[in-house]
Amino acid sequence: MKENSLVLLNAMAQIIYDKKGLNILAVNVHGLSSMTDYLLIAEGNVDRHVSAMAHAIVAILGERGMYPIQSEGIKTGDWVVLDYGEVMVHLFMPGLREKYSLERLWSDSKIVDLEIDASQAWQADNPIHNPMLQYCDREGRVFFFKDK
Repeated sequence: MKENSLVLLNAMAQIIYDKKGLNILAVNVHGLSSMTDYLLIAEGNVDRHVSAMAHAIVAILGERGMYPIQSEGIKTGDWVVLDYGEVMVHLFMPGLREKYSLERLWSDSKIVDLEIDASQAWQADNPIHNPMLQYCDREGRVFFFKDK
């Protein structure tokens, strides 16, 4: 597992938290899944809330040159999947999260302790709340998260 994947995972979790996402959980599926290393699972109150969280992740990371490999469900907002390679995000409406129960599906995985800063309110000019975050993708490209 790459330390950079944890940086991306924590940045995504912070965005979800800042958008008032609920029940945020990250699990390490490295060695259990050939598709990704981490799953980030969260839920919103209604379909629009789920879509808004997905749009925020795509927009904020897109400003820094990172785009999902694939995305599904953003328009409907009941279950959104954002595939960023090492990290796959699943955003649900509460009923669907319980129905599909990814946590049970990946019960052999380890829960990741997320570093979410609950002390600051979301700011448009500093959405990730850490001006020195750095991320390196699988191709070795380095991205710096800085205040604009």
